[in-house]
Amino acid sequence: MVTILDGGMGRELKRIGAPFRQPEWSALAMIEAPDMVGQVHAAYIAAGARVITTNSYALVPFHIGAERFAAEGEALAARAGQVARAAATPGVRVAGSLPPLFGSYRPDLFDAAGAQALLAPLIAGLAPHVDLWLAETLSACAEAEAAAMALAGQPQPRWFSFTLADGNITPGDAPRLRSGEPVEAAVQTVLAAGGEALLFNCSQPEVMEAAVRAALAEVARVGAALQVGVYANAFPPQSEEATANETLLELRPDLDPPGYLGWVRRWHGAGASILGGCCGISPEHIAAITLDLVGETA
Repeated sequence: MVTILDGGMGRELKRIGAPFRQPEWSALAMIEAPDMVGQVHAAYIAAGARVITTNSYALVPFHIGAERFAAEGEALAARAGQVARAAATPGVRVAGSLPPLFGSYRPDLFDAAGAQALLAPLIAGLAPHVDLWLAETLSACAEAEAAAMALAGQPQPRWFSFTLADGNITPGDAPRLRSGEPVEAAVQTVLAAGGEALLFNCSQPEVMEAAVRAALAEVARVGAALQVGVYANAFPPQSEEATANETLLELRPDLDPPGYLGWVRRWHGAGASILGGCCGISPEHIAAITLDLVGETA
């Protein structure tokens, strides 16, 4: 059975004319035009997505500033949950996005001591509205461990999604997180955290298949049960010093809906059962995936 995820939120908001600028990124529409966020959710559902992700990725001090986060973080997270829940039709689940707290792609900036104070208001705001938790674009196992700690007592299933090192791809290289940790360590972390799914996101498609195979091999080795999924981005590999969403990157022309679908087929063939898209992946991409893997759109 395949579960179809949605695609990227920020670029789709920009594409439909929602308020969009740096540093707020996708959070600006959550603040000024939440109806447009609902419009994007609806487009992904119409394309076939059966899990939509709350627009809470940029609701962190890195994007909205420390003062606004302290004053409005929980309320904005609640709004993100409410908008997603209102958009969800029967059979569609809402995933509560728990984002990188100190900058995407930067495990070196992660502050374990400060993580709980940032996660707590996000979880409190989202909790009444979500069907599952998605801690996403994790660059290191420590980030997943912090999310798991913050989710203690929350009854919803937990999914954890890691971003992979993709600056230089050499055939035969073992896939690694941006921290340099092996995929096998991520599997162990997710199992210890009680996760139901391990995903890979916000990296280029070329690194995903090897990660899926490595993860499933480790799951089989330890005799565990864990779903594996992929939602890649559509832009070129970034340097180790880059922070995601610092600027609006150009998209790869080869990753149009047919081009991206070719990669999705490979991930599915490798054993991934949860499939969707990240930055630059649109409702048109999701419709192509749904038609190919499920046989119809909504």
